[in-house]
Amino acid sequence: MPGEQSIWKKEVSFRRKKPKAEQAPETKPDGPAADATRWWKKEVTFGRKKPATAAAEPAPPVDEPAAPPVEVTAEAMPEAIAAVLAPTDEAVEVVAPAPEPVVVHPPVPAAELPPIADDAPAKVPFWKKELSFGGGGKTKKPKAEKKTPKEPKHKPEKAPKERRALRVPRIEAPSAKGGKRVVGLKVGASQLAAARVSNNGVAELLQVAREPLGHGIVVGGELREPDALAEALREFFNKHRLPKKGVRLGIANNRIGVRTFEIEGIDDPKQLANAIRFRAQEALPIPIEDAVLDYQILSETPNEDGQVVHRVLLVVAYRDLVERYIEACRKAGIALAGIDLEAFALLRALHPPQSGIPADEHAAVVAVAIGHERSTFAVSDGRVCEFTRVLEWGGAALNVALARTLDAAPSEVEELKRALPLTSDVVPDGITAERAAQARDAMRRAVQAFARELVSSLQYYQNQPGSLGIGEIVLSGGTAHLAGLAEELQALIGVRVRVGDPLARMKVSKKVGEPEQVGSLAVAIGLGIED
Repeated sequence: MPGEQSIWKKEVSFRRKKPKAEQAPETKPDGPAADATRWWKKEVTFGRKKPATAAAEPAPPVDEPAAPPVEVTAEAMPEAIAAVLAPTDEAVEVVAPAPEPVVVHPPVPAAELPPIADDAPAKVPFWKKELSFGGGGKTKKPKAEKKTPKEPKHKPEKAPKERRALRVPRIEAPSAKGGKRVVGLKVGASQLAAARVSNNGVAELLQVAREPLGHGIVVGGELREPDALAEALREFFNKHRLPKKGVRLGIANNRIGVRTFEIEGIDDPKQLANAIRFRAQEALPIPIEDAVLDYQILSETPNEDGQVVHRVLLVVAYRDLVERYIEACRKAGIALAGIDLEAFALLRALHPPQSGIPADEHAAVVAVAIGHERSTFAVSDGRVCEFTRVLEWGGAALNVALARTLDAAPSEVEELKRALPLTSDVVPDGITAERAAQARDAMRRAVQAFARELVSSLQYYQNQPGSLGIGEIVLSGGTAHLAGLAEELQALIGVRVRVGDPLARMKVSKKVGEPEQVGSLAVAIGLGIED
């Protein structure tokens, strides 16, 4: 028989208490009978007492003689226990209504217990056991297994701080504070351009910067490689020591639309905003939750019934298009102050808003920025942009035409393109007169394709209600400086065409000097101007 265990080493049982008649006396291994089990050595139970049945005499251990009834003396017990358990020499039989008897066997000698398997779990004292308060006899997992990472609750992702502050595109009124400095940033298909402008009564150009951009990062106005653009922007701003705060980004894409319409009979600002949003939803080709909207009230005039008629300029852009640029700027550490349409910036740089002109004398001004792959086309009535689109033609079309004619790579004919005038028979160095004539004819055919794009856009604008006659076309961009291009387009279209000067309406710091090919900086300069 194993040695007696102290009460603090015994396991605590939460089972029902056995009737007194069922409790078998312990037998010591050394003698035929043992003293009565002390009350402080008995197992403690906290359950209800089991109903007693006709208890059978406990069976003696194997190979040991049956032990006589154990005599329990009152001297061995406290007075409170002796009053309840009277000493007796006979087994006590308690009859209970339960139909089935419960037999309790005495402890089995340790020598006769079956051997414990090596992989059996070690016996754990009760104070080290984990307690389970669940039902169904579930086994509680060990702490190491239970501790699994909780899945985070799905919450709508909060937009970056600068993103929440942006209104895209930016067409609100200029800031009333003087001396505001803005860095205009244009991200093109082939280069990055920036202009830092101080707006203190008269716009002043403080700094310009330009760097080539890797091929394939921006294609067709769509940002394809946000991480690559972020790295390029970081190097660009660090190299030229440009401020990373107060930056206004320009975007141009055919997935950005400009509409003008009228709403009448609504005076409350909140109701007017809801009405504009409702009208926008009707006019948009995309779900309104996928779009970024902005609008400006152009005018408020009474109608014949005395109701106020609001003329509204609405701008809509695809949300994913805008968010890609915002994310790239955020990774580059650039804090955007706003996002604007390149068409709006182009008009600010080349044709500032006019005032005091009678309505019947207004003529539409068309501004065109010729980019590397695409061109921005914007029509203004002298005050606001009324129509804009992106043309699928750029200066690279001239390189491709020359490369096919001269059997060379497009990158090899860039210098020849700039040296070959379209309206004269001048022969550049390093090429024969015959080859120069062939190259000039190829360039003219490419310019004719551009003229057709311009005429198509002009016709589309003039088919809109309330459209104006075309006054002139103002060119900008690096390709605009090509000798004879404006004259060739004017002969093809029949409208006056000239090359615009983005520095004409502003002061220029001495540090800037005279930038080369300033036309390629027109959009960046316009982004920095506050009008």
